[in-house]
Amino acid sequence: MGLSNGRGRPGASLLCSSTSPAFDSDESREVDDFGTYSVILPEEPFVWGVSHITQRPVPSHIVRPKYAVQHDPSMPSSEEYEQQYEGDGRINLGSTDEKRIRAAATLAKNVRQYAGSLVQPGVTTNSIDAAIHNFIIAHEAYPSPLLYKGFPRSCCTSVNNIVSHGIPDDRPLEDGDIVNIDVTIYLNGYHGDTSSTFLVGDVDEPGRDLVQITNAALKAGIDACGPGRPFRGIGRAIHEIVRNTHHSVCPAFAGHGIGTVFHRPPWIYHTLNEEPDVMLPGHCFTIEPSLVQGSNPSIWIFPDGWTASTENCARSAQAEHMILITETGVDILTQ
Repeated sequence: MGLSNGRGRPGASLLCSSTSPAFDSDESREVDDFGTYSVILPEEPFVWGVSHITQRPVPSHIVRPKYAVQHDPSMPSSEEYEQQYEGDGRINLGSTDEKRIRAAATLAKNVRQYAGSLVQPGVTTNSIDAAIHNFIIAHEAYPSPLLYKGFPRSCCTSVNNIVSHGIPDDRPLEDGDIVNIDVTIYLNGYHGDTSSTFLVGDVDEPGRDLVQITNAALKAGIDACGPGRPFRGIGRAIHEIVRNTHHSVCPAFAGHGIGTVFHRPPWIYHTLNEEPDVMLPGHCFTIEPSLVQGSNPSIWIFPDGWTASTENCARSAQAEHMILITETGVDILTQ
């Protein structure tokens, strides 16, 4: 689950094609190359915020991150909590801390794979969220998105034109959709974070191309990692993959350091940047590029305050892994 200044939820939809009246003639020529798919729009009448969404219960014995205790009215809390971090966030390699973050990442990977097995036409993202929620707590872990800054569900599900932070809802997935499922779990004091974009039924060629290039961009970013290598090399490597395609990288969402804190430095930018720092053994972070069709990666936020959609309703895909820098290279913890 990437960090951003904006947040989101999918609701109603309309069919997007080259004849859609929602676009002017110039944009229609570009949309024609985007394929035919349902555009996700907020339900009307608009409902502002997420206070109307009931959170799923978590057994009291499950250890929660501090932010969840703050936002859960059933749990005692004496003070407001903001994520606190110090130092450079590096894991002491060979320690119990490393074992714990590897275990959290492995569970996150298993949840992601389980989520993917549930994706098919007719299934709602709300039912996928319920299944994921139960899977996570059955493994004695907490679903990290739940109550993070008030987020009301246990994972993010971003369909078609939703770039990130989609809130699971009761819209059935349709044949031809693409859906990113972003899962994060909290186990033994450590977060594990990963996502993948799944094809729903028979997806058209532009949609399949988008997902394939997104996965290639993630791989390129990972290949740029290693001890002593610059963090800015990740954005450069992704840029080289994407620049000669009909896609662009959304700059609104960044990867992040992860461990006992959900989001912390180092911040991982997926576009060209001049970040001065270098990777050192023990650095653990996510790489999670969001690609969009066409040359306009701008976003807007739904009335729920979370769901981020492309401005022109082009489709988006995202892929994410957790990376640990070792003494000799890099381990992909969620692969």
